[in-house]
Amino acid sequence: MIRLCDVILALAGLLLLWPVLLIVGILIWVSGDAPLFFQERVGKNRKPFILVKFRTMNSATKSVATHLAKTSDVTRIGRVLRRTKLDELPQLWNVLIGNMSIVGPRPCLFSQEDLISARERMGVFAVKPGITGLAQVKGVDMSTPRELALLDSKMLNNFGLRRYFVYILLTLSGQGAGDRLR
Repeated sequence: MIRLCDVILALAGLLLLWPVLLIVGILIWVSGDAPLFFQERVGKNRKPFILVKFRTMNSATKSVATHLAKTSDVTRIGRVLRRTKLDELPQLWNVLIGNMSIVGPRPCLFSQEDLISARERMGVFAVKPGITGLAQVKGVDMSTPRELALLDSKMLNNFGLRRYFVYILLTLSGQGAGDRLR
């Protein structure tokens, strides 16, 4: 049932929000960079997949977790996109093709060994990663791997269709701080 909801919501989001996607893409392109950013992430059962997001950092920036990026690497429009979470919209494509769910643990980089280890111990990789979830609405990011893995595990232990929609509504209402920068 959750997969069906994922497909319906992702398709509806892409169809309804295409003007926003287009405008954001043009604004990034005009600022001098390719609008989309593709990065290998850890998926369900630790299988790699390519995550797609709007570019928020200069294209010359080394591929690192957001909390490790320098503030100066984030573009002006990137700051706005991160604060409003609009940089996440292209991930609806990942949901539509089945790499992700709308709700689930945020997909990490393969270089985030502490987080991978903690999530492995807690069985978090048994599900698809998501665009939002408990950690995101609580404002916990990947800079605290153990706390993040604990929240991911807690979310999965109490997960169902009702909570799926609760996390979506909390995210849409502005819960969570978006990606933090050091």
